[in-house]
Formats: sequence, C-alpha cells, structure tokens
Amino acid sequence: MKLSREWATPLTMGVFTLMAVTGVLMFFHLNSGLNKLFHEWAGWLMIGGVLLHVLVNKTSFKRHFVAGKTGPVIMLVCVLALAASFFSLPGMGPGKHGDNPAMLAFSAVSQAPLTQVAQLAGKPVEQVITELAQAGIIIDDPQASLAQSLGRDFRRQGAALRTVFANAER
Repeated sequence: MKLSREWATPLTMGVFTLMAVTGVLMFFHLNSGLNKLFHEWAGWLMIGGVLLHVLVNKTSFKRHFVAGKTGPVIMLVCVLALAASFFSLPGMGPGKHGDNPAMLAFSAVSQAPLTQVAQLAGKPVEQVITELAQAGIIIDDPQASLAQSLGRDFRRQGAALRTVFANAER
C-alpha cells in the first residue's frame, strides 16, 4: 500500500474527531458504553495516523522547524508539558489514588484481611472462600488480603470483590 495524503489525512482527521469527542465526554464524566475503550484504543490509531500524515507531508513538516521559531517553541512547550505529566501533585502520588473515593475504597477493601471483607459482605468467611473458588480464585489463607493473595493484578482483585459482594446482605 502506497503512502498517500488521500487516506493518511482523512485517517488522522477521523481518529482526531473520535479522540476529541470521547475525550471531552470523559473529561465531563459523561462517557458511557464503549467511549473509554474506544478512546484508549483510538490513541494507537492516532499515533499511526499522525506518523503516516507526517511521512507523506515530510517536506512541509520539516519547514515548520527550519523556517521559524513557532514550530520549535510549540514542540518545546509540549515536551515540557509531557515531562510535567510524570510528576504528582501533593496527595496524588502513586498508590495514593488522589481523592477518588472509589479507588480509596477499592484499595482499603483489597488490603483488608478476607475475614473482614467477609464481615463487610455479611457472609461467613467459609462461604466467601467457596464462592471465590467457584469463580476460579483460590484463597488459601483467610487472614490474607486479596492484594496479598492475588498480587498487583487489579482485574483479578476487582473480579474477587464482585464475587464477594454479589448477593451480599445490604
């Protein structure tokens, strides 16, 4: 397949539109359905589309960095913003979950001993261990937390919590 503006530019424009709309919806917490999934995977398409767009327009692209100061200044600002994005604000460091109550609760429950999690669900710990085993999650020590038993696999921790709290006393 030959590199061509005929499809590289529309690909970039289409993926940009998808990224922009889903990004705005996510920003305002209005996303639903597959918005987040599409946004995340469209990011890969965006990278490819932009790289192809740059390749088919390489002469114009180079001119932005040679002919004036605007192109290099914009790129420098973007690189600095990218570098800054790896830093954390106070109280938002790795593992602290900022102020997201759902993540704080998930972290607290995942790190509590299974005996306490069972109490929270209103079930005997033996029942919880049986339900987890039926879901393919083997827990050997009821005094261990889900985080200790399952490691840093947050999907398995989430699946375990869904199993524990399914049909829980409310």
